[in-house]
Amino acid sequence: MSQASGGGPLYLRAVDPFPLESPQFNKLHEFYAHVAAGRLTTTRCGGCGRIDWPPRGFCPACKADAFDWVELPPEGRVHAFTVQETGVPVGFSRGLIFAIVELSGLWIFAPLVGVSDARELAIGTPVRFIRVQVADEPPGRPRFLPAFAPVGTGP
Repeated sequence: MSQASGGGPLYLRAVDPFPLESPQFNKLHEFYAHVAAGRLTTTRCGGCGRIDWPPRGFCPACKADAFDWVELPPEGRVHAFTVQETGVPVGFSRGLIFAIVELSGLWIFAPLVGVSDARELAIGTPVRFIRVQVADEPPGRPRFLPAFAPVGTGP
C-alpha cells in the first residue's frame, strides 16, 4: 500500500493473478522463486530504502531502478476481505476469498484459503503466508503465488 504525503492511503496495487515468472518474462522473477521456496519477500529501493508491496522494479518515490530483496514476516492480520463468486480463476474453488492483509506496515492483497465459510471470517483474524500452485508456465514449469490462511489451519 502506498501512502499519500498526508499519511492516508493513495492507492492499492494488486499482483497480476497469473504472471509469467521466468527471467525472460519478468524483471521481478526472483520474487516468484522466493514464493516457490515458501518465502514471502518484497523489494527495498537501492536509492532511498523505501519498501513497497507489491515488489517493484523501480521506486515510485525516487525513481531508482536498483533494488534488493527483503524477507517479510509470515504472519499478519486481515484488514478487509471480499468473496468472489463468479469468474473464479482455474485452480481456485468458488467462493474465493480475497483479503487485504496488514503485515509489517504493508497491505497485501491476496487469496485467503482454508476458510470454509466466509461468514466466520472477521477483520483482525490472524493469518499466515502460504504458497498456492497455479497453472504451469510454458513449457510446464510450476508457478506459485502468495496466499494466506488463518493461523492454525492448513491450506
